[in-house]
Amino acid sequence: MKILISILLVAIMLGVPAAGHAAPAAQDKSFSGVELRIGGGSSGTGLTVPLQILLLLTVLSLVPAILVSVTSFTRIVVVSHFLRQALGTQTMPPNQVIIGLSLFLTFFIMQPVGERINREALQPMMKGQLTEMQALDQACVPLRTFMLRYTREKDLLLFLNIAKEPRPKSSQDIPMRVVIPSYMISELKTAFQIGFVLFIPFLVIDMVVASILLSMGMMQLPPAMISTPFKILLFVMVDGWNLVIGSLMKSFS
Repeated sequence: MKILISILLVAIMLGVPAAGHAAPAAQDKSFSGVELRIGGGSSGTGLTVPLQILLLLTVLSLVPAILVSVTSFTRIVVVSHFLRQALGTQTMPPNQVIIGLSLFLTFFIMQPVGERINREALQPMMKGQLTEMQALDQACVPLRTFMLRYTREKDLLLFLNIAKEPRPKSSQDIPMRVVIPSYMISELKTAFQIGFVLFIPFLVIDMVVASILLSMGMMQLPPAMISTPFKILLFVMVDGWNLVIGSLMKSFS
């Protein structure tokens, strides 16, 4: 679980070549088999390059799940889809645009957390002050702090009871297998609350247009065909993207 949470740390860590680790195998020219070294160097610490590549490929396959689970991506992308649904524009903006915008906003929000991971875990590990597992433990601290800041106590208690874990003495004692699902359902609830608020003004426009068309006897004319341009006009006039994105960013401040 710690490897999942420390994707940035692990990806960079496993991408660092360890030239000194491969030297002993190259010296034995008579060896014609396949050799897998777990420990690198004479001290027996660290991982050899083949094992680093194997772990890197494993972690990269889990990047989408990690991105959704421990960052602000979930709230941003859910609110964006709610907004598109409220506008009634069907596929505009396209999914690629929404996901791209969500990714860059997530990077913007998570940058302080990444800098702290780099300062407290990655750099000490690169200097040999921490082992890989110690660096992973250090990387979990800022991520846990970030997630707990936006996690409801009710959701934490739910998963603590399900896991039959004792009440922790401090927030840093809460296991990640409890923090991550608690954070995710808290983010989903927050995103749905924001989505509901976004729907209200556009729902009023739909109701007004439908009432006018009904009073004029135009029951065969779809109300959405008339209300959609007015909703887009309202959204543009109030600078909707600035308001929505600004509110989302401030909700993580």
